[in-house]
Amino acid sequence: MNKVFQRLTALVLALVLTLTLGACAANTLKATDAATTPATQPSVPSSTENTTAPATEPEAAAPEISGLTFQEETELLYAQCFHLYRYEGGYTLIRIVDGGDFLVVPEGAAVPDGLDDSITVLQQPISHIYLAATSAMALFSAMDAVDAIHMTGVQASGWYIDAAVEGLNNGSILFAGKYSEPDYEMLINEECDLAIESTMIYHTPKVKEMIEDLGIPVLVDRSSYESYPLGRTEWIKLYAALVGKEAEAAAFFDQQADIIRQLENFENTGKTVAFFYVNSDGSIVIRKPTDYIPKMIALAGGKYAFENLITDQTATSISITMENFYATAVDADVLIYNASIDAPISSIDELLAKDALFADFKAVKEGNVWCTGKSFYQATDIVGEMIRDIHHVLTDGDESAMTFLTKVS
Repeated sequence: MNKVFQRLTALVLALVLTLTLGACAANTLKATDAATTPATQPSVPSSTENTTAPATEPEAAAPEISGLTFQEETELLYAQCFHLYRYEGGYTLIRIVDGGDFLVVPEGAAVPDGLDDSITVLQQPISHIYLAATSAMALFSAMDAVDAIHMTGVQASGWYIDAAVEGLNNGSILFAGKYSEPDYEMLINEECDLAIESTMIYHTPKVKEMIEDLGIPVLVDRSSYESYPLGRTEWIKLYAALVGKEAEAAAFFDQQADIIRQLENFENTGKTVAFFYVNSDGSIVIRKPTDYIPKMIALAGGKYAFENLITDQTATSISITMENFYATAVDADVLIYNASIDAPISSIDELLAKDALFADFKAVKEGNVWCTGKSFYQATDIVGEMIRDIHHVLTDGDESAMTFLTKVS
């Protein structure tokens, strides 16, 4: 497809999408990672929070690819949402759970004949990535591979990763529109060879379809569905397979794993922690007990207030009524407000303005309310720092030593 035709196609598709979204605006899903159906209160107690790393699952059968010889599956210690299958000649098949298969083909190597249509080809070098999944930037930075990212869906003011801000300011990284409204013409003109999206793209499926119609592969980062903190960090191995940085990624991940293993020795304080934010409709958004946030709280020596919550919702964040939140969290020792999604709060008055019932909460009365920084979600490379912060909160540690948490007074 020549570039002139691609540009015309992009403009036509953009017009079609605009008209389609305009007609369907009333039914469009709200762009939030929280489910909209209120969760019910716990009906059956769950097992005690497990803070150990998930057991490595048996090696799955490697996909058979005509013309390629399978070598091994890369061992993953914590991540459970993707697999890496290695083949002779430097080929790697990335399998993302509920996210498709991607065959990374080395530079100068041929795409195997008769490749199944369900497998998306990613031909190296991959050097003009459009990155809309903000959690991945820190991992690219950690293995010195930010130069592979040429466009992003977030402007400089929305980044908390130094390398991203620097790139946008010096022009090596371009703002190509947010995930729901990308600049299709820029993606073509700048020869985008891969779009990395977060699961938010599923709220605007036509955008994903349009990018793919332009011949640009779309890979959806599902690291937020990992159930263990280091599971998110281990996605660095997936991105390393794209850009040939396996050694750097392995060294960095091993370093982070050592840090987490040291933190696992924190004693259980018995204190309960509620991690939440208040939605625009007044509902409270919490994390599922199986999510990585409750695991971080447990590793820090705390107990997640909603560890016994039973829900059939699949989202990692779930929305409950204030009444249900009150019933469980009113006696929680610590409240942590999640400002990585909502705006930060700096005073108790701001919290009470969201709902006056917070005045009844034990943590509010005792001055044990904390707020995350906006950078928390993007900092997938230093999850150990958040665990340390929570431990400081639980043990009356030094606030000046904290990375992500600030006290709300």
